[in-house]
Amino acid sequence: MATYEGSLEAPKRHPIDWKNPDFYKEAELFSEMDRVFDICHGCRRCVNLCTAFPTLFDLIDEGTTGELDGVEKNKLWEVVDRCYLCDMCFMSKCPYVPPHKWNVDFPHLMLRAKAVKYKKGKTNFRDKMLSSTDIMGKLASIPVVVQAVNASIKAPTARKLIESMLDIHAKRELPEYTAKKFRPNAKVNESFAVINGEKTTGKVAIYSTCYVNYNEPGIGHDLIEILNHNEIPTCLVEKEVCCGMPKLELGDLEAVEKLKNVNIPNLAKLVREGYAIIMSVPSCALMFKQELPLIFPDDKDIKLIAEATFDPFEYLMLRNRDGLLNINFKQSLGNVSYHIPCHLRVQNIGRKTKDMLEMIPGTSVNVVERCSGHDGTWGVKSEYFADSMKIGKPVFKQMAESDPDYISSDCAIAGRHIYQGMGKSVGVKQHPLTLLRIAYGLT
Repeated sequence: MATYEGSLEAPKRHPIDWKNPDFYKEAELFSEMDRVFDICHGCRRCVNLCTAFPTLFDLIDEGTTGELDGVEKNKLWEVVDRCYLCDMCFMSKCPYVPPHKWNVDFPHLMLRAKAVKYKKGKTNFRDKMLSSTDIMGKLASIPVVVQAVNASIKAPTARKLIESMLDIHAKRELPEYTAKKFRPNAKVNESFAVINGEKTTGKVAIYSTCYVNYNEPGIGHDLIEILNHNEIPTCLVEKEVCCGMPKLELGDLEAVEKLKNVNIPNLAKLVREGYAIIMSVPSCALMFKQELPLIFPDDKDIKLIAEATFDPFEYLMLRNRDGLLNINFKQSLGNVSYHIPCHLRVQNIGRKTKDMLEMIPGTSVNVVERCSGHDGTWGVKSEYFADSMKIGKPVFKQMAESDPDYISSDCAIAGRHIYQGMGKSVGVKQHPLTLLRIAYGLT
């Protein structure tokens, strides 16, 4: 029977068998990498997605045989290190994902390789530090300390010193930390009446995320203002730690489990009480919606939380379909260049932010649906900074083409990266939630 490409069935991901001792056996890992990489070599559809695939194909083409067997096994780690688990190859390009019999899941194979690398003690200090977002945030946001940290972020001499010590590129613009963290200063309002809709529960719990809590609390405050304006009773998740995505990308699956053990009981309790869980960082929402259910497939609480977790605009557009959203906008936004980040695209919820912004009178939205090239911590590393800017170059160009009044992305880090790549010469960078608050006329 002839081998076919693609499927009429939806892509399906298999649980990650990370507690099986065989998962960490390097010989078995390389055997599976050989199988998958050979399929990728014969296809090459994903060559324009990131630098992992060009690196693989260059290794093959420049090898002794022009085939995978001509590549030294040790060099395949270069491919692993260049994959930042955006999932776009699985979701948008590869015709051989399961249920196809070839069963190709390139991102999760790279995750396995990263886990093997971490288990063997080959992960460096910098990468461990950058993935410890809660610890970094707590230390850097201490009063007095925060001023010194932010000053060093901006000082060229200090940045060169940091690069020489930690290989964090001196030209990468980094987010500042704040002493006025989001969680202690959030003014939520639970006094409104709960009005459930057909598609939405009528009360919300906010999972703050590390980035909003320690770096840009204004995003969280804008979300609260929007929910208050729509008279939706809101609370904060009582206790939260990092979602685990940075540790997942590092390959430290045991750390992911420890974080899960703190977050899940608190979130599950809220879901059982009828709350929708909103997360304003796409990677965090993706972690709870898709990754944790595959890492812990037998955990019923995780499945419960996955079904109740929403991107802010996903939830708001569902409220609109229920006829329960306030659409009395006071101020137009003009021309908005809006970037859809990869970790939002792979949630398969559609273009909800774009749909919402286009509801605002006098607002046009230029949508850019392409990887910005930053990915969490990947784009800050000295060895990948130039590649991150190269990947982002088409995005920078497309975002500037419409002469926008605003530059916006649901991923605040991607938005910062894009604005840097554009030279900050066009428009004002604002998060979509901030744009919505402005449109509502809220101060």
